[in-house]
Amino acid sequence: MSLIVQKYGGTSVADLERIKNVAHRVISTYEKENQVVVILSAMAGVTDGLISMAHGITNNPDPRELDVLLATGEQTTAALLAMMLTSMNYPAKSLMGHQAEVVTDRDYGNARILEIGAGRIKDLLQKGNIVVVAGFQGTDIKGNITTLGRGGSDTSAVAIAAALTADTCEIYTDVDGIYTADPNVCKKAQKLAYISYDEMLNMSSLGAKVLQIRSVGFAKKYNIPLHVRSSFSQEEGTMVVNEDSGMEQLVVSGVTHNKDEARITLKKVPDQPGIAAKIFTPIAEAGIIVDMIIQNTRAEGQTDLTFTVPKTAYKKALEIEKEVAARIGAEDVFGDDNIAKVSVIGVGMKNHSGVASVMFNTLSREGINIHMISTSEIRISCVIDEKYAELAVRVLHTAFGLDRDEEEK
Repeated sequence: MSLIVQKYGGTSVADLERIKNVAHRVISTYEKENQVVVILSAMAGVTDGLISMAHGITNNPDPRELDVLLATGEQTTAALLAMMLTSMNYPAKSLMGHQAEVVTDRDYGNARILEIGAGRIKDLLQKGNIVVVAGFQGTDIKGNITTLGRGGSDTSAVAIAAALTADTCEIYTDVDGIYTADPNVCKKAQKLAYISYDEMLNMSSLGAKVLQIRSVGFAKKYNIPLHVRSSFSQEEGTMVVNEDSGMEQLVVSGVTHNKDEARITLKKVPDQPGIAAKIFTPIAEAGIIVDMIIQNTRAEGQTDLTFTVPKTAYKKALEIEKEVAARIGAEDVFGDDNIAKVSVIGVGMKNHSGVASVMFNTLSREGINIHMISTSEIRISCVIDEKYAELAVRVLHTAFGLDRDEEEK
């Protein structure tokens, strides 16, 4: 007997007919003598609808009460699936986050899981039940309802799988796996049979939206195999596993892009100790995430400093840095929100040289100028003009031999 955790996203439970389809999948797994725990998202569009209702009352809804409201979306789908399974004569019990002992901090709207007791889940499994858990939610140590942020049901699923020492965590969504690039941008993208945790972490952080990055971090920490697959087909999806599990290591496994970034440059900054702290501390205090940072030293004790922020925070960050520039004596501050970041990712890069050269030459041949570069052991990212983002993905995909053969289509 295996213990399988299955997570179904909003499109998979969008209406009663799709909930019925989910029930059939769950039953199929259960009838193979597996213990099954199901984690559910809210129906597609419900969370946005609830947020809209809250903003119909006030532009700044109380964070605690907003979490109470948003948690009802997953509560609805969990109850409906449990009812559906019971109506088909299969034993099922639904649990809310607090009943599943999901304990979080008090960062309403983006809470982090501190621990999962899972005692009640284990007890129900031992009695032969299919356990249906509302994803995306938990409670703080004082019993207040909290939510885990966008994509939080993925995190719920992997964290519960870790607490139960599950054999596999299956993530069902509206795509059939992880691709070498966004198939909507690159028609020759191909589905990967396997990808490592580290590659998936990088892809999630650099624009791929299939898996929430915190869920991948949990899976890596507790070595939980993830199976990303479609709830609308029977095809095998993509396994996200430890890179030492015997998977074939491509030099580059994927090409990602992200158009949701902007860059800010401070020109002729005094090159003195403590200046960087004065530049970035106000940004941090405003809750703005900084990604890439590049510093170019000038003559006569000056430097230019450029960094990227989320596009949604661009105007706020630019205002902050104009004030900072005046205080530290920088000559000018300017920015650009018409940029994109394109990245190549692969654990095989650790053992192969020339990846950067191929990337830079490929972009050069297409007349694509590189504004910023950052690297890690398994990733190279370039900031380019936004208008070239999709072209860059396609040409890099071809350059690294990732295109699907015509006969495979």
